[in-house]
Amino acid sequence: MVTLEDVARQAGVSLATASRVLNGSTRQVGAALRARVEQAADELGYRANIAAQTLARGASNVIGIVVHDLTDPYFAALADGAMRAATTEGLLVMVGTTHRDPEQEIAYVATLNAQRVRAVLLVGSRVADPAVTGRLRDELARYQAGGGRAACVGQDLLGVDTVAPANRQGAAELARALAGLGHTRFAVLAGPPHLVTAADRCAGFTEALEELGLPAPQVINGPFDRDGGYAAAQQVVDATCVFAVNDVMAVGALAAYRERGVRVPEDVSVAGFDDIVTLRDHVPALTTVRLPLKDMGARALELALGEEDTVVVEQVAGEVVLRESVRRLA
Repeated sequence: MVTLEDVARQAGVSLATASRVLNGSTRQVGAALRARVEQAADELGYRANIAAQTLARGASNVIGIVVHDLTDPYFAALADGAMRAATTEGLLVMVGTTHRDPEQEIAYVATLNAQRVRAVLLVGSRVADPAVTGRLRDELARYQAGGGRAACVGQDLLGVDTVAPANRQGAAELARALAGLGHTRFAVLAGPPHLVTAADRCAGFTEALEELGLPAPQVINGPFDRDGGYAAAQQVVDATCVFAVNDVMAVGALAAYRERGVRVPEDVSVAGFDDIVTLRDHVPALTTVRLPLKDMGARALELALGEEDTVVVEQVAGEVVLRESVRRLA
């Protein structure tokens, strides 16, 4: 059976371009490219998929958003930004949570493809497993071959439009800012080593300390959630400043120190990453790296609905925000 991928390969164009020509998309394709695709389809005997044509014409008004954990304010803010943007476009949103299971993420994409949703947004870090990432790429390619659109917030590993937080750079800037306050002995609550976001933030922080000629930090791996931060904080030894690679882990660390009578920042300073909205009322206010989470979610949806024929990757820089949970050393 001749597939759309075969036609795209024969014509020497992207899968998205072939789909737009043969599946009836309203997006414009240049006359020369259109002629090449139509000629390749004729030569191969390709017949267009009627269901794919329906999807490509935008008949579906449903967007699928897949996140790792809706109880995490980081993902809630990203999803909220995308959902608000969808509302302005008159679109409905289906939200699914994977509970950080990569297999569940792949299954969601397959299900959303079967339901012929207009676009799919994947929100969250990739895992350091090329086989799993490859299978997810393949599932997304099948969905796009049928006329669907996709984008993600995370690492640029899926071959789709991507909003990519500058995790390594943000953590490095935070390390330099904390060192500038006189801290030299650090611990990193590093999250799971197989999660690319966690690994990048830990690496950026550690590399910046090395560049400054400071001792390597104590690195403690664990779950990427509040309880992971709580448990990891209890393993810290002889550090004046603790960096948790996300804010929910930092909140767990603060709880652990509070229960043990360890004062923050008098006895130990604590910093996080993301600037989740629930920190607004936290005491002491948490030093962190601020990401424009709602804007990132909205931008990912905009990319998914856009007309770019090439894959767009946009880096989003974080901003170091120094607050009361970190003190200057004399």
